[in-house]
Amino acid sequence: MEKLEFLQKNIFTDLKNVNTGFDTEENYYFSELDFAMILERIEYFGIGIHTIKPYVNEEFASVKTNEDYRKKATDSKWYKRAFYDFKKATPAMLYAAEYKVSSKLLNKGKEEDKEESTTEESN
Repeated sequence: MEKLEFLQKNIFTDLKNVNTGFDTEENYYFSELDFAMILERIEYFGIGIHTIKPYVNEEFASVKTNEDYRKKATDSKWYKRAFYDFKKATPAMLYAAEYKVSSKLLNKGKEEDKEESTTEESN
């Protein structure tokens, strides 16, 4: 399973990508409320974030990275703090991120897909 496919299936579910073409297609942007939900979901899965990229008033704001906070990408403290700082400085921004999904999670997703297709074939 590819990283984007995993994110779409497990993290972005029921959330709206609001990238209307202002950035490349593979960069999914979310409202402040939806991005807060994403942070909860990635923490649950143990997914990391390398970079948070905000967008407001048709301009890209400065990004924050895990290195700015001297934390590992998977340390939820850094990305929760960065998100809080962004919201405090400028409410109602749109957010994208560069995610770190482990190969273990991606392989687990492949196994689940195989199980689903095997179950469908036997029905």
